[in-house]
Amino acid sequence: MSTTAAPVRPPRPARVRPPAPPRPALQRDRECAVSGVSAGLARHLGSPVWAVRALFIVLALAGGAGLLLYLWCWAFMPWEPGDAAPTRVVPVAWILIALALAGVVGVIMADGDPYGYWWVSSSAMPRAFPALVFVAVLVTTVLASAAGVWAALIDRSDPARGPRHSVIVRGVAIVLLLWAFVIPLHRVQYDGVAIVAIVLIPLLGIGAVLSSTLVQRFRELSGERVARIREEQRAEMAAHLHDSVLQTLALIQNRAGASSEAARLARAQERELRAWLYDGDQPADSDLPTDLRDYAGGLELDYPVRIDVVSAGLSTERASGEVAAAAREAMLNAARHAGGEVSVYIEGGATGVDVYVRDRGAGFAIDDVPADRLGIRQSIVGRMRRAGGSATVRSTDAGTEVHLRFDSRGEGTDRG
Repeated sequence: MSTTAAPVRPPRPARVRPPAPPRPALQRDRECAVSGVSAGLARHLGSPVWAVRALFIVLALAGGAGLLLYLWCWAFMPWEPGDAAPTRVVPVAWILIALALAGVVGVIMADGDPYGYWWVSSSAMPRAFPALVFVAVLVTTVLASAAGVWAALIDRSDPARGPRHSVIVRGVAIVLLLWAFVIPLHRVQYDGVAIVAIVLIPLLGIGAVLSSTLVQRFRELSGERVARIREEQRAEMAAHLHDSVLQTLALIQNRAGASSEAARLARAQERELRAWLYDGDQPADSDLPTDLRDYAGGLELDYPVRIDVVSAGLSTERASGEVAAAAREAMLNAARHAGGEVSVYIEGGATGVDVYVRDRGAGFAIDDVPADRLGIRQSIVGRMRRAGGSATVRSTDAGTEVHLRFDSRGEGTDRG
């Protein structure tokens, strides 16, 4: 009797679950409804925004826990990276103004319409003074003061609103507070201490609205003070480095020669150090002089050349223009074929710009340049002619000068 063993099934390979994608960072959106807290939490948790907002509302009804959690997230959640100021879709200040206006109407009704402001007569409306008036004045003051403070501290820096919007909202808030101050004022001589307290509440609200302007001014002064301190520290560091490091780099360049590798590296380091010291915190605008200085630094690392870029006047030509492209081509030709020392002079004005690129090479005859070499004919002369400017090349045994002229009014001078 023979038996056959049952075939052994190979074990099934274990299913490997792909790793879960990382959660987005807990950050607030710069384009938000009010504060960006709900949208940031919803993106971090992978939940709908409406569900997060509903959760905050439910928790707010449970002893105010939702309000405290919302304020905590508002205070500690950072904004998403970016340079733009946060902007808000919901007009919070105007909503608070509308509610404050409704509060003023409540003050009039609670006070029994003393000046005939309402459609309900004094005889038909029972006077619930002073408790109801106190509540109405308090609510109006809180809402109007919150609107003024919000406009001064938050809406002022909002790109969609700005300082003018802030001034208008604060003016309307002060008018509502004055109204809430005047309505119960006729009862001072009859109701004693209670009405005095009611009258003082709007005055405190006006003080809060006006003090928010002082807070904004204090922020500006603090920022200016910090900038001034940093500038003083930068000046002290610049003086120290100028007496030590920069002089050492200049000595290396003089001793090593303009065309040596050590001199070129020392000059590149000197340029970077000077840019860090004297350009300040803001990056330099990409104008024509800045672009040519940066390009000169790159050429000095690739070729045995020293390029000095000097700018005079105010040039409106941008780094992306045809003048900049032609000037870069002239600088490249000078570094590649002449070497040594190259001078770039930029003279700008309200109507145009002139760029001179000079080297001290052996020179050449333009007519002897082969026809297939299009660097000068097309990249410099042709480019300037197509842009409405002019380019002139003069070469002698003492060196070569390329003169680029561009008139912003479209009137090129020398067309050769």
